[in-house]
Amino acid sequence: MNRWINFLALIPSTTLTLLIIGVAFLRFYDENDFTLLGQVTSPRLWSNRLTVAAILVALVNFGIEWDRRNRETDRLAQEAQRSAEEEQRRGEDKARAENERAEATEQATRRTRIEVERDLALLSFLADPSDQNQRQLTQVLALLGEYRDTLN
Repeated sequence: MNRWINFLALIPSTTLTLLIIGVAFLRFYDENDFTLLGQVTSPRLWSNRLTVAAILVALVNFGIEWDRRNRETDRLAQEAQRSAEEEQRRGEDKARAENERAEATEQATRRTRIEVERDLALLSFLADPSDQNQRQLTQVLALLGEYRDTLN
């Protein structure tokens, strides 16, 4: 279909060229130059008619070129919009991935901190089983229970 549209778009410009050649032929030559012109009864009238036809064809050709330019501009604008949307989506995906990485790092840091607190509380209790170390170990175990509940 697109090939036919491109082919049909050539017709006005080709017709315009032929009409201009015909106008020039009728205006500048006479039957002394070409015997064919002896068969045309009023070359000046036919030249005027071909001139009007050439003007009309030029207007049609202008409209076709205008439409082609508008379609091309629209296509370029849509392509730019699609690329901008794609770039925005890529940026959002990148931001989402960075947030997920930050959350994972934060969770790993929290897990490591809790493990260190647990190990210190357990070692303190094992080294000195006093009431203070037992309370500290109990607090760390409660913290581990809360942490486990948040994972579920």
